[in-house]
Amino acid sequence: AATLRGRVDYLLEFTSQTPVPIGNAYLTPETLGRDRLAAAVGATVLYPGENVLIVDFGTAVTIDLVTADNTFRGGCISPGVKTRFRALHDYTAKLPLCAATEDEGLSGLTTEEAIELGVMNGIAFEIEGYVVRMREQIDGLCVIFTGGDAKFFVKRIKNTIFANCNLVFCGLNRILEHNASEEHLD
Repeated sequence: AATLRGRVDYLLEFTSQTPVPIGNAYLTPETLGRDRLAAAVGATVLYPGENVLIVDFGTAVTIDLVTADNTFRGGCISPGVKTRFRALHDYTAKLPLCAATEDEGLSGLTTEEAIELGVMNGIAFEIEGYVVRMREQIDGLCVIFTGGDAKFFVKRIKNTIFANCNLVFCGLNRILEHNASEEHLD
């Protein structure tokens, strides 16, 4: 931030204290990942007045809820695709390091296939289960996927919307506009 200060007219450092244009029901806002909050703001820009479940497939898989009243309601964090593959390789004696696959099978016939399908299906079933339970509780729930590994899950998990990886940037831009316009002072 110090390097940029002399080169730009307006700089906003996004911290847990930065005003955002949505409510935040998280009990520990200082520990909330700024990427999660920015994605939530982005979801309200793209889907205003909707109940939105954001599934972000990155180093971690995060599943966060933003309700139609523009409030971040928290969510879940679990290991992402690469993190799961790395854990199987690093914490076992003989399992190879594998990577994401497009294969939608249910049974692998080699150790590599078994690991690939185990990780990919494990994440898909986790998301599907979460979505089913959330849809039982929340009417008209819109489910959007974002993040680097989202492309592997769009076909696997039905009734979802693929939001390009710019959801966080969309949210950051809205937060910048919110603060630059001083609308948060109203």
